Amino acid sequence: MEKKITQYFQRITDLIEILRDEKVFIQVHDFPDPDAVASAFGLQAFFAHFGVSSRIVYETEIQRSALLKMITDLTIEIAAIRDFRMRPNDKIILVDGCKGNANVTDLIGDEIGVIDHHRSESPEDVEFSDIRPEYGACASIIASYFFEFDVPVPKDIATAFMIGIATDTQMLLRGASDKDLEAYYRCHGIADTRYVATILRNNIGMADLRYYHYLIGNLKYRGHVGFCHFPHGCDQNLMGILANFTLSVEEIDFAVLCAGNENGVCFSLRSENPALNAAKIIRSLVKGIGFGGGHQDMAGGIIPNPSDFDETACLDKIVSLTGAEG
Repeated sequence: MEKKITQYFQRITDLIEILRDEKVFIQVHDFPDPDAVASAFGLQAFFAHFGVSSRIVYETEIQRSALLKMITDLTIEIAAIRDFRMRPNDKIILVDGCKGNANVTDLIGDEIGVIDHHRSESPEDVEFSDIRPEYGACASIIASYFFEFDVPVPKDIATAFMIGIATDTQMLLRGASDKDLEAYYRCHGIADTRYVATILRNNIGMADLRYYHYLIGNLKYRGHVGFCHFPHGCDQNLMGILANFTLSVEEIDFAVLCAGNENGVCFSLRSENPALNAAKIIRSLVKGIGFGGGHQDMAGGIIPNPSDFDETACLDKIVSLTGAEG
């Protein structure tokens, strides 16, 4: 049944007015990362300042030990959606993801708002949409709400914001806008910067080293493009870390990593070549058999049916799309 909307809201505070007497859930994308969790944590505090209580929820799982440590140390109350009985009329605000994305599970509640920094069409069936693809991190958008309405940023929120921004922009070196720099700088004077450094430095564990070993031994190099397939799986957040690592190789300026996981064949792309748009390439790569999107320099995708994936054909198509040498 098509949702009927009688009023669209331009400002986050206008949306807040109708949330006061509602049961509100803040949903992050599946397999959440530090930026998604920091954004939801900040939005929850912003809502609370205006008298709106909310719960942060996610589908699937939280995979990285550093993120779990951040959640514990900063006392971030986030839980799997299976722990709640959501009703159709409960209100959902999506952060760091958009309706229809492959990594956003459609929950039973009423999606009333979307706050995201990934390039996508503004959804027509939500009352509030704040999509800013020029931002490198969603946490910077949430931080801007605090600044715009003169709401004090608590120390734990500022700490989370810094971690989220640094993670999604690779320490402000990838896709960071002036607004990301402003948010990072303003939070720097409030946050526990020693703790921020600890989380950012310690983002892999001993068990992850075998994936680095596999990547080093199985990386295929075509011109300026690096490609590696993990046939036995690799968690999505770790693939992003490994893709960044691949770009640290001097001869490589475009990295494509993929892994067969429970939900299909997942991709993580990274680009430092202005001529190669990672978001456009992943959409072309999985066209007709999957979904993909992201930014110029960072993107992801999925092929739900593993039988639609062939490693050799995939590499050949990447070579064609990027103009790399065969």
